[in-house]
Amino acid sequence: MPSAKPLFSYRPYWAKRFGVASQLPRSRAEMDQLGWDSCDIVLVTGDAYVDHPSFGMAVIGRVLEAQGFRVGIIDQPDWTGVADFQALGRPNLFIGVTAGNMDSMVNRYTADRKLRSDDAYTPDAAGGRRPDRSVIVYAQRCREAWADVPLVIGGIEASLRRIAHFDYWSDKVRRSVLVDAKADLLVYGNGERQVVEIAHRLAAGESIDALRDIRGTAFMTRGLPEGWVEIDSSTLDTPGPMAPHPDPYAASPEQSVPSPATGDEVVVQFHKRPRIDREHSIIRLPAYEAVLRDPVLYAHASRVLHLETNPGNARALVQRHGDRDVWLNPPPVPLSTQELDRVFELPYTRQPHTAYQGQRIPAYEMIRFSVNIMRGCFGGCTFCSITEHEGRIIQSRSEDSIVREIETIRDTVPGFTGVISDVGGPTANMYRLACKSHEIEAACRKPSCVFPGICSNLNTDHAPLIKLYRRARALPGIKKILVASGLRYDLAVESPEYVQELVSHHVGGYLKIAPEHTESGPLSKMMKPGMGAYDRFKEMFEKYTKEAGKEQYLIPYFIAAHPGTTDEDMLNLALWLKRNGFRADQVQTFLPSPMASATAMYHSGKNPLRKVTHSSEDVFIPKGLRIRRLHKAFLRYHDANNWPLLRDALKRMGREDLIGNGKRHLVPAWQPQGTGGQVEGGRRDKPTGTVARPFRTQHTGLPHTPALPPKTRQGKRRKPRAAPR
Repeated sequence: MPSAKPLFSYRPYWAKRFGVASQLPRSRAEMDQLGWDSCDIVLVTGDAYVDHPSFGMAVIGRVLEAQGFRVGIIDQPDWTGVADFQALGRPNLFIGVTAGNMDSMVNRYTADRKLRSDDAYTPDAAGGRRPDRSVIVYAQRCREAWADVPLVIGGIEASLRRIAHFDYWSDKVRRSVLVDAKADLLVYGNGERQVVEIAHRLAAGESIDALRDIRGTAFMTRGLPEGWVEIDSSTLDTPGPMAPHPDPYAASPEQSVPSPATGDEVVVQFHKRPRIDREHSIIRLPAYEAVLRDPVLYAHASRVLHLETNPGNARALVQRHGDRDVWLNPPPVPLSTQELDRVFELPYTRQPHTAYQGQRIPAYEMIRFSVNIMRGCFGGCTFCSITEHEGRIIQSRSEDSIVREIETIRDTVPGFTGVISDVGGPTANMYRLACKSHEIEAACRKPSCVFPGICSNLNTDHAPLIKLYRRARALPGIKKILVASGLRYDLAVESPEYVQELVSHHVGGYLKIAPEHTESGPLSKMMKPGMGAYDRFKEMFEKYTKEAGKEQYLIPYFIAAHPGTTDEDMLNLALWLKRNGFRADQVQTFLPSPMASATAMYHSGKNPLRKVTHSSEDVFIPKGLRIRRLHKAFLRYHDANNWPLLRDALKRMGREDLIGNGKRHLVPAWQPQGTGGQVEGGRRDKPTGTVARPFRTQHTGLPHTPALPPKTRQGKRRKPRAAPR
């Protein structure tokens, strides 16, 4: 793994003499109270300002403050003018722009492209407080307000749009957001290392145009620097193997061997291919104009991008846009445990800014009593953007740091009742899991450590996590430690002791897991395990639940209309749900997020998990509103509004035997009065965080509350039915 300058080893900026702000200022009046005449850095965000380590701008702001810089926050500005963008005055070093913890398009629209009425990151959940494609709009206003100030964009929205990308909402390939935002730099991934280096180098007098060597950044350029070698991506095939160990019995470069004709010894010369310096080689992706015209080239570019994501071996990428290039430096080096501890232990108030005067911010309410213990995910699910943003190398905090945060919540956060709502992260049980060999990890180019099976080089020891759970729940004043983050059950079954610990002490009645599907076709395109792992986990869950004398339920989550999913696949999934007595209330329809591998499938009809050519594997794509709603209707087979649509589909599929009034039938032959009018997809579901799951919080990944069974008329929760109806 490449080395990196320790995050907190920089000499503090002179403004450190002003001390630590109780909360980063949002107005000139607050700056005056702190004794500031100006801000060194101004951060613009589409979220309300919550000073909590689950909110990206709070983390970046506090990290920069710890380096000695004066940081101001402009949250949810009025983008119809420049006044709000000038509220804190001209920053001395740079302006940082992000859409917030969620992609602005996912935040505002459902998977059916319908406008949402609320926004979980806004006071009182008010909708409409941020524009579509917020990064571009905010960046334009910042340029209008302060044309001469360096502009840096980042966060999840910029990160997932760093190259030419398919945009589901406009149904076309768009340019890199760097081009449209006209920013000087784009920071992708978790941004602490990048923004700290940017700030210190600008403070030292360097020009923003000189910052071209920072990992985890992208910029616009013309031509290659001297000494760089360009590699055409079309010459790259499947991932190459690691360099083999030298064979002691192989012929040397110059060796005497018998001549096959005369038997006399002759000297044979072996010429080695010249080695290319990986540090100074760059891969040229097909140009924006090319991927715009040819979906197959788009899938090829997506494949190459995903093969160059390991910080240990990734090369720089370049993609032409018009007469200029978008240059992507290799990913940032992950934070060490010590660095991550310090990031999470900065002086956050752990509350919304006092200016909100008690207004409710739903996203904050969800994570107020939760603790993030790690970053990253090596699952590589093709529909998910965690790996693309946070990386696949797990970055774990120390046990002591996590315990200190739990104690801080217990002692300082208003309203704490003794229950920690989640101890987890992007994946609940990847804490301290890593490759057994640093050398293999640095050389590996696999997109997943657990597909098609768990890699033999992966350490799956859950003992550190078990130890953490036991220590945390033993703390005075702590009544319960829950685990609400998504669980990787194929890893969990490798440690029965972990499953027993989890089920006996850390499940709040319901545990959500995400098989996503039951059929091998879509599962292979998702890079998810088969249902055998689910069945093993379910058996263990029920066994340990019974031993603990508890009443607990396993809630599986599924995706409708994912690439590779046929109508027959969804029918088989619906029959599985019925056999197992599940009635899904909240369902997820596949949403093609920018830059995801599954999105490349959706757009091109090709499989980028293998070499992509015009004649390579075709993938069936359930594209179009009617088929997407049909697949969603299969997940909600019990909803009478969906029955007309399902009956038509079953007749078309030759499965009229599933229409009837018996237990073996999927839908009845009769229709209740007043239902079935919305034949394209059933009743409209309330917008939930389920659809937005690929876009985890920039720094932590908000835990998602398991879906509860529907309420009865008396207001009580019904337990999931154990028998089919």
